[in-house]
Amino acid sequence: MTEHHDDVRAIAPRDPRGLGWSTFFEDQRVPDEVGLEPRRIAEVHRARLTGLSETGPVRLKIPPLTDTGRFAVGDWVLVDPRTDTLVRRLVRRTVMERHVPGAAAPQLAAANVDTLFIVTSHNADFNLDRLERYLALAIQGGIDPVILFTKGEAATDTDLHRRQAAALKRDLTVLTLDPRSPGALDVLAPWCGPGKTVALVGSSGVGKSTLVNTLTGGEDERPQLTGSVRSRDDKGRHTTTARSLHAIAGGGWVIDTPGMRTLNVGDTAHGIEVLFAEITELAPSCRFSDCTHLHEPGCAVRAAVANGTLDAKRLDRWRTLVAEDRGNTSVLKGPRGNRVPAGRARNG
Repeated sequence: MTEHHDDVRAIAPRDPRGLGWSTFFEDQRVPDEVGLEPRRIAEVHRARLTGLSETGPVRLKIPPLTDTGRFAVGDWVLVDPRTDTLVRRLVRRTVMERHVPGAAAPQLAAANVDTLFIVTSHNADFNLDRLERYLALAIQGGIDPVILFTKGEAATDTDLHRRQAAALKRDLTVLTLDPRSPGALDVLAPWCGPGKTVALVGSSGVGKSTLVNTLTGGEDERPQLTGSVRSRDDKGRHTTTARSLHAIAGGGWVIDTPGMRTLNVGDTAHGIEVLFAEITELAPSCRFSDCTHLHEPGCAVRAAVANGTLDAKRLDRWRTLVAEDRGNTSVLKGPRGNRVPAGRARNG
């Protein structure tokens, strides 16, 4: 008999396609797995996993020695429908993960996400370096990023902030909304809907959980709690401590994440290359193929800075991210080919 998980808010029965199931996952089944059924991971805890099926939430039975840290909210797994026993996790279509100093593996934030909403505000939280880090991680994971500004009514540099944010990536969508307004769902409707999954990231106190409450439209029995914000610096305590999957009013799913005090990059070379396309595309025009864009003669990148077509601060941030990524990216070395960090991380 299926064991329903009492700690998860009740969710109306749904077709697996409404949960995000697609041919990408169906095609991963092998012939002897036709009797297994899909479940989508809704919550990950140290000793348990909660999944969603078309009939609602269930606590999955996990085999002994299962490392739940290898699962992310949004993952698809196959289970034995008679007992809801986990059999295996399917390959992810997209993934959001970040480097954690000293950890053997990246920290999983969310899986199979279509759009990453990077939430920031027009106050002291606005930080181009942090936004670029989120963008690089999204691109690396195959996720479409969108920047959302909140709390614009009390700011004076809103237009400047929007222009600076939009310049961080080609064809980047940048929006401003009130996370408390029911109209926020209409603004974000192009990225939501049946079968779609969005995730929210950003610093504590910028309105992520408030926006989750708005998106769910009261469908969740236990909405996300939000902490108060100090008026003197617009900072507050974010009470969300675990990632979870929420049903969006009108269809789709949203994954909230705790605020991150540090944001390190590692194994993110592709994301950085795409994000800093203007630098990536200039590099082949440098005189030397291994140009570091620091001091070499004939450097096309430094020439672009000199003639004003490339922002010098943008180049500095690129250098910082590239150096950090190389230092945190695992390399094959040692007698057994163990993957070990090539360097040490720094705080973001």
